[in-house]
Amino acid sequence: MHYEFHKIFFYLCNMFEIKNSNQKMSYNPKREYDTDEDILVAETEKHHIVIHNDDFNTFDFVINCLMNICEHSQEQAEQCTFLIHFKGRCEVKAGSIADLLPRHKKLLQSGLTSEII
Repeated sequence: MHYEFHKIFFYLCNMFEIKNSNQKMSYNPKREYDTDEDILVAETEKHHIVIHNDDFNTFDFVINCLMNICEHSQEQAEQCTFLIHFKGRCEVKAGSIADLLPRHKKLLQSGLTSEII
C-alpha cells in the first residue's frame, strides 16, 4: 500500500509539474486527455429524424408508424403527428446515426417523408 501511495504521488507531481517541495507550486497540468475528450464529443453527437408533412398519409397511419418504428407512446405519436401537420415538419427521434439510420429507412419504406439531420 505504501508503494502505491508513492506511485500515485509521483504521478500527480509529474502531472502538475511539481519539481521540488521548496519551489512554489503552480498549476500547470499536461493536456494528455484532449484526444479522449474529442472522442467523447464525437460519440455523444445527437442527430434527429425529421418527418415532413405530405398530402397522402393519414393521421392514423403516421401515428402507427411513429409508435412501431420510433417507439413512441400513443400520446407522443399524436403530438408529433399534429406538429407535422400544422408546422410542416417535426423532429421525431434523436440519437446516434447508428440508431437512427434503420428507423429512417423503415419510415421511408412506409411512405413517409423523413430525413436525418
